[in-house]
Amino acid sequence: MRDSQIRFIRQLGFPGTQFPDSFYSALMFQPRAVACVVAVGVLLQSGWLFLALSAVLWWSTLFPFFNLFDAIYNSVVAHRRRLPPLGIAPAPRRFAQGLAGTVAMVIGVALLMDVTTVAWIFQGLFVVASMSVVFRDNCAGAEVYYVLRRVPRPSA
Repeated sequence: MRDSQIRFIRQLGFPGTQFPDSFYSALMFQPRAVACVVAVGVLLQSGWLFLALSAVLWWSTLFPFFNLFDAIYNSVVAHRRRLPPLGIAPAPRRFAQGLAGTVAMVIGVALLMDVTTVAWIFQGLFVVASMSVVFRDNCAGAEVYYVLRRVPRPSA
């Protein structure tokens, strides 16, 4: 496993220094799914799609045991491959989900209210943040968590 992957896992609040490769793949299921929905939402300029994404992300934040993305991963991927299921997300990961849900809500409301400049700005932020997670193993939402909590972020 690459150092960036270990840093990413620790950035999301998981303790330890050794993780199986399957754990990184499991954690990447949600950011990849969100990035796909964001891409479709940007292409369609669909306020309702962003509001639905916001609802799912906020549900996952408020009720981490019922995270829809983790449930899909656990039943479709982990169960079939006999991998350990994902458990409840630590605080930095939940905070990042809530932040992403808030951004998706702002985009959805802006699109439905025809405030396109605001929607474009937040869509740009969401696309950059999503690509950062998917391609650079860096979660901006988790970084904000550590800044606001004024605690040092974990290293690899």
